[in-house]
Amino acid sequence: MNMMKRILAVGAISFFFLTGMSSAADAVKIGVVDFQKILEVSSAGKAAQAEINKQGKQMETDLKDRGTEIEEIEKKIERESPVMSKDIREEKQREIRIKIGDFKALQQKYMEDFKALENRIISKIQKEVVELVQDIGKKESYTLVVEKRTGGVVYAPLSIDITDAVIQSYNSQSPKFDETSAVTEKKKK
Repeated sequence: MNMMKRILAVGAISFFFLTGMSSAADAVKIGVVDFQKILEVSSAGKAAQAEINKQGKQMETDLKDRGTEIEEIEKKIERESPVMSKDIREEKQREIRIKIGDFKALQQKYMEDFKALENRIISKIQKEVVELVQDIGKKESYTLVVEKRTGGVVYAPLSIDITDAVIQSYNSQSPKFDETSAVTEKKKK
């Protein structure tokens, strides 16, 4: 009985191979795209990163200047504290607390603005890349194209990675990243 099961199993496997299942498996074409690499290597991705860094440095510089201003006021109060009246000292300390509160609120606002800018820029590029990948997938008859990192791909041979082709196509067809549109969209909100 056990031998009969083995013969049937081998026969069934042979039947599937002989009836064309192997040719159908060969027709499946799978591609992998690395969106992170596209952000790092493509012209639009580099321009977007430059704009994000530029905005981030402006915010950082403003916060640093304000922090230095607060430190200077605190030092001044410390120096003059022995000769100040109690009321004036309390008033100056209240002013410092207000400035520190304003600084923290501005710091929080800048963090939120920075994340929103980053998300807006990356989403725009991601949308353009998805449309491009869909076009490439249709033109080159891919059955499936998966994003390398979020798609849960643990291993993929380089032969199915179409990231470089997507970058090349994206660089040739899309205009450079428009820094002014990202900044004006931010100001509208």
